[in-house]
Amino acid sequence: MKLYHLGIIATALTITSCGSGNVGDEPTKPEQTEVWGPKPAKVAINGQTGIPSDAVVLFDGTNLNAWKSKNDGGAPKWTINQDGSMTVKDKTGDIVTKEDFGSVQLHLEWRSDPNNTQTNQNRSNSGVFFQGLYEVQILNNNDNDTYVNGMVGSIYKQKAPDVMAAKPTGEWNTYDIVFHAPEFDSTGKRTKAGTLTVLLNGVLVQDHYELHGSTEYIGFPKNNAHGDGPIILQDHGDMSGVGYRNIWLRKLN
Repeated sequence: MKLYHLGIIATALTITSCGSGNVGDEPTKPEQTEVWGPKPAKVAINGQTGIPSDAVVLFDGTNLNAWKSKNDGGAPKWTINQDGSMTVKDKTGDIVTKEDFGSVQLHLEWRSDPNNTQTNQNRSNSGVFFQGLYEVQILNNNDNDTYVNGMVGSIYKQKAPDVMAAKPTGEWNTYDIVFHAPEFDSTGKRTKAGTLTVLLNGVLVQDHYELHGSTEYIGFPKNNAHGDGPIILQDHGDMSGVGYRNIWLRKLN
């Protein structure tokens, strides 16, 4: 048992729970329950961008160097705009991070196209996939009904959002998402489900949801063993016009 230098508390407290009758085990001094180390690493926040110092920046408005085309592995063909955003270029395919990731905290901003007046799943449809398998939906649902487990803020085909918190058409939305990757044993059996926590414009819409498996368009979720995987942004192939900006993530242990 590891003891810290200012107190007799250990990393794993062995204090008997209240009501056990072992009153003598209860700490009698405040310093007995004070932990002074190890100290967490310090993370600075950029005052202009809001990006933490330990983040991996995936898109800062200047280039797509962190991405490749899912179709052919070449340079993405999406459009970089003068305002520092990028727009899905229709039918050029999804874009995929060059680096693979495990559990992450992801921040991205997106907006729907006010000129897209299609209905149901064809109105500014895109999505962000974790490890290439688990999708959080992007869609314009303002005056546009669709199946609720495919609406904005949903975990696609698995769970509807708790509330609809998207901004009006054409305004910038913010996703802050915490993804914990699933775990598999040496035989390929899943031993721990992956989870997603999603905040849309600061509103909690998915609360530590346990994934049933991959988010399939057709069929049931799959749980094939895998390791780290890419972040994917979707080209839905229907003139979605979805824009993105300010994308970064933090790797989680």
